[in-house]
Amino acid sequence: MRINAFSDVCLRAMMLLAAAPEGELLTTQAITDGVGVPYNHVSKAVMKLRSLDLVAVTRGRAGGAAISPAGRTATVGWLLRQLDGREDLVDCEFPHGDCPLNHDCGLRSALRRAREAFYRELDDVVISELPNPKQMGPVFVNLLTRRPA
Repeated sequence: MRINAFSDVCLRAMMLLAAAPEGELLTTQAITDGVGVPYNHVSKAVMKLRSLDLVAVTRGRAGGAAISPAGRTATVGWLLRQLDGREDLVDCEFPHGDCPLNHDCGLRSALRRAREAFYRELDDVVISELPNPKQMGPVFVNLLTRRPA
């Protein structure tokens, strides 16, 4: 199973926010720099995470984003389910009509079960427990050296 690019950005942003020092607000630009993806993708991800109550956002000059209490307990499986808007993993409809194998097709249900098994395996993985100091230390050193004085 492969997650989509948007889910990947959301997971990266959550990991970065979870690893941020307590009380530290990260701007969208800092998150962009930390996760290495374009600003507009991170901006959309932060908005979605905010709508899921996983991130608290403070506006203004001294504003930024921080992981919320709900974000600290969110699991990878739960978040991926929220971000996955696809009904099916396979396209059974085509511009010229439905797939001729559509009637009583076992592929759709097999793929749904496989996707759910994938998510279920990730239901015990708490996002905020994923980052480690060895991994995140260099990211924060890099972000802190970029701050204006």
